[in-house]
Amino acid sequence: MNKQWGDKPYNNLNHFLRKKFGGKVFKVSLDAGFSCPNRDGNISRTGCTFCSSRGAGDFAGNRDFSITRQFNDIKEMMNKKWKSDKYIAYFQAYTNTYGDIEELKEKYNEAVNQSGVVAMAIATRPDCLDDKIIDLIESYKDKVYTWIELGLQTVSDKTAILINRGYDLSVFEYALEKLRERDIDVVVHAILGLPQENREDMLKTVDYLAHKDIQGIKLHLLHLMKGTPMVKQYEQGLLKFMEMDEYVEIIGEAIGRLREDIVIHRITGDAPRDLLIGPMWSLKKWEVLNSIHKNLEEKNIYQGKFYKAYCSL
Repeated sequence: MNKQWGDKPYNNLNHFLRKKFGGKVFKVSLDAGFSCPNRDGNISRTGCTFCSSRGAGDFAGNRDFSITRQFNDIKEMMNKKWKSDKYIAYFQAYTNTYGDIEELKEKYNEAVNQSGVVAMAIATRPDCLDDKIIDLIESYKDKVYTWIELGLQTVSDKTAILINRGYDLSVFEYALEKLRERDIDVVVHAILGLPQENREDMLKTVDYLAHKDIQGIKLHLLHLMKGTPMVKQYEQGLLKFMEMDEYVEIIGEAIGRLREDIVIHRITGDAPRDLLIGPMWSLKKWEVLNSIHKNLEEKNIYQGKFYKAYCSL
């Protein structure tokens, strides 16, 4: 098996960060208090149908606290289990380029000035990246390793409408082009198991991204959470949960189709136990991960193995 990325047959984030920074790097998830145009009425007031009330920041810090306090609280909690002096300031909750340029600058500055921060990750929407904001993000590249995370979720505009994403694929492509013109790294989120999508649909998203100028990907399992608009879609029969063995098989295929240089930031996901409706097997995270790695080993799948066999959309 190809294990050029340490103990895993794919270009995993831990290996990438250790190679880049010479040791373990921890992510500190922050909630900077921003909103989202898909929630405040600019696009809609319901948000993406899968998104919780925390705006995908269910494990981020408390937005009532300053960036500094959030950072120190989370760092202290992590250091009780693992020791490290290198951190990623991760603006995770809601849309972290959706605000006044001076407010964005203030929040970003506060984050990168925390002791031990070697990188900054900014999660946002591709329709919230104008030239001034991209100028600002570019200005941090010489201070810390900086990347943008874009929530594409699916390449299908049909599914995008169903999940109320609020923009079409051309918007994503334009934002990606503008970011890469400035040599800003881009990590893309893709969700496997969205309503009405089958195996072929999911792998179309993977194939599309494998042939785009992206530097990282997050592969998420869809989690249905209480209080989200997707609950109604589930009750209407539009959503069927994947079985664990089905997910394991699709993840293996996805890893094999991805270009070797794309860093895989995650191959599953987490949801708060008290909010999760399904699939409940996802709570057994280590069992899921072990099953994925066992499948890769048994089938001799490594990242890039199938890449040349598939063309971009």
